Amino acid sequence: MRDLDFQVTGVAPAARGLAPLVHFMLTISSQPPTEPVQAVLVQAQIQIQAAQRGYTDRERERLEDVFGTPDLWGRTLRNRLWAHTSAMVGPFLGSTQAVLPVQCTYDFNVLATKYFYALEDGEAPLLFLFSGTVFYPGATGALQIQQIAWNKECVYRMPVKVWAELMNHHYPNGAWLSLTRDVFDRLSEYKRKRGILTWEQTIERLLACDKDSR
Repeated sequence: MRDLDFQVTGVAPAARGLAPLVHFMLTISSQPPTEPVQAVLVQAQIQIQAAQRGYTDRERERLEDVFGTPDLWGRTLRNRLWAHTSAMVGPFLGSTQAVLPVQCTYDFNVLATKYFYALEDGEAPLLFLFSGTVFYPGATGALQIQQIAWNKECVYRMPVKVWAELMNHHYPNGAWLSLTRDVFDRLSEYKRKRGILTWEQTIERLLACDKDSR
């Protein structure tokens, strides 16, 4: 039997990529350390531990779209799922390093995007829940298979600037909003009928109309 432990030790944006991607650096240690591990298929569920940090007044305002008004946070400020990820790890003895890739999005219909965007500074508290399969040679040399224990987890506090800088790199001075087709068709018709040149000007016109109607 092999008893594995996991610890996230760092995070960095992927050096190359057409889409936003971060790499979490993972240290895997095995007990007994003198017994070889042939391979590990490690999977991780990453949750945002929203209650494990404080928030400024401005952050609280931004997070109302996620958790509701602050008077409700006693019930709503709970762990939220961010992502699932996996990695295949090769042979090692004692301990090894691996990378957990996580695809990021700037879609503001996604809860994690709303959460990270709302944070001005500091760290985002994350919980990693691990599962997967361990392959190792038995006493006779035959390949043995076991599941990673259900209680394997670790916490990591990701610097907010990592996510912010990644989005600024892929979407400089911009944001991304997904619309249903019927809403987009109506917005496109509004833009065309009024001879508006850009989508930014279209939104600004609508915002001005809303302001005037108050």
